[in-house]
Amino acid sequence: MSRRHATILASTLLLIGMLCAVALVRVPYSELSPGPTVNTLGEYDGDPVLSIEGRETYPTSGHLNMTTVRVTSADYRMTLGEALYSWLADDAAVVPHDSLYPDGTTAEEAEEENAEEFSQSQQSAKVAALAELGIPVPTRTVVSAVVKDSPAEGTLRAGDVIKAVDGTPVREPADVARLVTEHEPGEDVVFTVVPAKAAEAAEKAGEDPLTAGTREVTVATAPAEDDQRAIVGIQAGTAHTFPFDIDIKLADVGGPSAGLMFALGIVDKLTDEELTGGTFVAGTGTIDGEGEVGPIGGVTMKTRAAAAAGARYFLTPEENCATAAKERPDGLTLVEVGTMDDALEALRDIREDDTESLPLCTAAD
Repeated sequence: MSRRHATILASTLLLIGMLCAVALVRVPYSELSPGPTVNTLGEYDGDPVLSIEGRETYPTSGHLNMTTVRVTSADYRMTLGEALYSWLADDAAVVPHDSLYPDGTTAEEAEEENAEEFSQSQQSAKVAALAELGIPVPTRTVVSAVVKDSPAEGTLRAGDVIKAVDGTPVREPADVARLVTEHEPGEDVVFTVVPAKAAEAAEKAGEDPLTAGTREVTVATAPAEDDQRAIVGIQAGTAHTFPFDIDIKLADVGGPSAGLMFALGIVDKLTDEELTGGTFVAGTGTIDGEGEVGPIGGVTMKTRAAAAAGARYFLTPEENCATAAKERPDGLTLVEVGTMDDALEALRDIREDDTESLPLCTAAD
């Protein structure tokens, strides 16, 4: 074989090897891309996103769109070719797989976590919206989760209302951990609880769950693995009794980042003044019961989704502003918000066409 033919053969084999590597070799990366954007004031799959019963509602106009990010699943490994293509694409981002799914998170675990965060964001959105309108929302401390194989498993259940620990009234979730850790590991703790089913039945009947029948549950403490303090293996949280029904229907969406837009949508439906004045506004951000707006992931994918859908303004958590401003889509104004009040003030400026006073996102130096 001549040297020329040998060189061609070697180059061909090398090229075949490289193509095989691009097509077959899996790399530890995941892809982010713009996801669906849904108007919280409108419908999704034929059903209203927000439904309110038991309270007067008012007509709305314009858009208050929540935005999403498409993410490759926890059990999917991109090929080298897919990663290179996404890295070069304008509408996708490639990130380390472990940054999205740490500690070997499975697809099922990721779905469960996203669903739980989404459910919590809905609760926080309702609380923040009603607080903004001055509508009281009674709260209670509940068992939000029971650790598997812990002392509490089989005795306490998720949804149980915790009224007292060792006879001391519980007013907030932090009280539970404080009272339990006053014990030495191995000692018993007595919980006064309203069982989850009784609390749920009372709420459905329009009664205060705290007034339902109580029972005492004794749980032996165990030492925590990290610092040997006494624990029983529960996570305490807060549940709310809403004065009327607020239903949020949005399938196939997870995570906490729609909280702000849900809260704004609820306020819009419960007030006679239309928040947007007919303008297309989109946004993102977590929200807590006090109306604080928190940062989210994938903000540049969300601004691109909003712009593609036709949004003119994008409500952006202040901690995401610098990142979002670096890749701001043409025609989309990024408005910085840190609280529910900030968002409502921005919407007032937008509907009154006083946009010169809007706090705009700027890229960091």
